[in-house]
Amino acid sequence: MVYKITSINRRPAAAFTLPEILVSSALGVLVLLAVGVLSVYSGRSFVAIANYVGMDQVSQLALDKMSREIRQAHRLVEFSPTSLTFEAANQQRFTISYDPDARTLVRIGGATTNVYLTDCDSLEFSKYQRTTISNTFDAYEPAYVTNTRLIQVTWTCSRRILGAKVNTESVQSTKVVLRNN
Repeated sequence: MVYKITSINRRPAAAFTLPEILVSSALGVLVLLAVGVLSVYSGRSFVAIANYVGMDQVSQLALDKMSREIRQAHRLVEFSPTSLTFEAANQQRFTISYDPDARTLVRIGGATTNVYLTDCDSLEFSKYQRTTISNTFDAYEPAYVTNTRLIQVTWTCSRRILGAKVNTESVQSTKVVLRNN
């Protein structure tokens, strides 16, 4: 006689069922998707902030160079809303001009051309006398170009990030006084 021994406490094999695998896979995909979207959004934000800081530094540098040139000029001899021609104390002339097609602000003096600003969407010069209008910070328009003692410049700049035009710098505006006249 042969005895067969069977275990009463036999455990079933441990495994996941198909619905458990589908639910856990779906949750995993959702978590990975959320992390991916957050990474892309954060990356674009960091690039935009760095772009804005870079544009602000370039605008400030251009403003400093242009202000120094205007303050040291003897007088304004030609004016248009996008171009200024000055006579320096040594009788040499130089021009600060905006080219809307190239989106640049340049200084031309003699045979030298210096680019002060790039990626400039718009720029406008205004001319004034030194005399201010009562109870305002505004000044009078000069009767003659050579009577100009105050120049106002306003510009906006932008750059492209991943093919889209973003980060408009629209608050660059200043008034500069001609000191050597």
